[in-house]
Amino acid sequence: MKIEGKGKVLVIFIGDSDRWKHKPLHEAIVESAHAHGMAGATVTRGIMGFGANSRVHTASILRLSEDLPVRIEIIDTAERIDSFLPLLDEMVQEGLVATWEVTIEKYSHAKT
Repeated sequence: MKIEGKGKVLVIFIGDSDRWKHKPLHEAIVESAHAHGMAGATVTRGIMGFGANSRVHTASILRLSEDLPVRIEIIDTAERIDSFLPLLDEMVQEGLVATWEVTIEKYSHAKT
């Protein structure tokens, strides 16, 4: 797959303890993105953050949280991102889903 030109960034902020059908939500989202034919996805776990409820979650040993922030980022064509959003609307019960336009300078991989 090779993608260049106009694209879209999709970023999803959820909690580490969020679930979808008895599975960690971040895993379910990445697996769904893969099945949807997306170019790729990256999941990162934050060490500190807060969301709409204003409760601070942290990895500090003194205040160890069980619900650290998780960020999922996907960059692909606008068409693929837009067609994936209805599924995310169903999956993400609490969190933030945002998109913005991006110019993809290069995305390619070696053929295997």
